[in-house]
Amino acid sequence: MAGNKKGPRKIVILECTEAPGTSVYTTTKNPRNTPDRMEKKKYNPVLRKATVHKEKR
Repeated sequence: MAGNKKGPRKIVILECTEAPGTSVYTTTKNPRNTPDRMEKKKYNPVLRKATVHKEKR
């Protein structure tokens, strides 16, 4: 599926802001629609709660 690319979607890394290095997620985004850094609330298994994860560059 990786070779079947259609459109400008980019793979981004989301890292926890409360405890950096403990929780990392990957997702995709369309830079045309969201040019600024992505921010999502995801689960951190080390802290055992949902925390804010920001896009790492």
